[in-house]
Amino acid sequence: MDLKELTTFRTIIQEGTFTKAAAKLNYAQSTVTNQVQRLEKEFGIKLFKRGWDSELTASGKIFAEEVDKLIHHWNYVLEQAKSLQKEEIGILNIGVIETLTATVLPIVLHKFRECRPNITCNFVVGNTDSLSQALLDNSLDFAVCGEPYNLPSLHLEPLYNEKISFIVSKDHAFALKPSLSLEELYEYPLIVGGKNCLYHMRLEKEFSRYSAKPFYYSVSQISSIPSFVQEIPSVGVVPTSLLLSSDVVTIQVEMSDPYIPIGLLQKSSIENISSTKKLFLQYLKEELLNLQGRVRLT
Repeated sequence: MDLKELTTFRTIIQEGTFTKAAAKLNYAQSTVTNQVQRLEKEFGIKLFKRGWDSELTASGKIFAEEVDKLIHHWNYVLEQAKSLQKEEIGILNIGVIETLTATVLPIVLHKFRECRPNITCNFVVGNTDSLSQALLDNSLDFAVCGEPYNLPSLHLEPLYNEKISFIVSKDHAFALKPSLSLEELYEYPLIVGGKNCLYHMRLEKEFSRYSAKPFYYSVSQISSIPSFVQEIPSVGVVPTSLLLSSDVVTIQVEMSDPYIPIGLLQKSSIENISSTKKLFLQYLKEELLNLQGRVRLT
């Protein structure tokens, strides 16, 4: 049985006779007859009562009810096979938040390249706001970031929780204090990510409980905040996963909710993803679990 035989059978039903089916498919009538006979031989049943009207047998009627599903499934399998072949080469456009570029992506790409050496990966680094817009513009396949506000066309699959950390230079007055309240931070300027940074927005939410607001310096490149902290008497606000030098220390500050969900962000309309994307995401999730374990140990 092959796709041509199934298509011929369906066309006979649609056209009513072998002759009309042959004309529709641009086959010789003998070709149509031979294809039906091959089907009947393979199934061990008669599909048609012999005659000019091509009347179905009882078994033929049952088969006719399922032939559309069979053809649809056959086409689906062929398309999947072609897709797999095409995925040997191609491009993945992946959006990521800044902290993953130094800790996670190099390891993930090393593993991925061993299985898909001919797939080009373009990594776009940004915050949740910019990566969300890139997804909406169809310039990214998916992104690893936080959950954007008021964008129902995008769906976040949470992968891990990123904790907000506060950092100071090792000779800062706060460096030796066991714990601090948010109000105590008013003594120094805070150096935070840009206005649309989720860490910045979460911090502003925490400070909204107080009548006064702290003084901010905003820096869009989060990885540069430790350098500012070393030069300026201040408190930096960064994700816990950010790599820090020995000249900077983390201080304990009380927050009602210091965690931000980070995950896989895609368009809500996407139901299936390719095996290439699945493989990349598998390695990514594995490494994120390893990262979370390392963060807990520290």
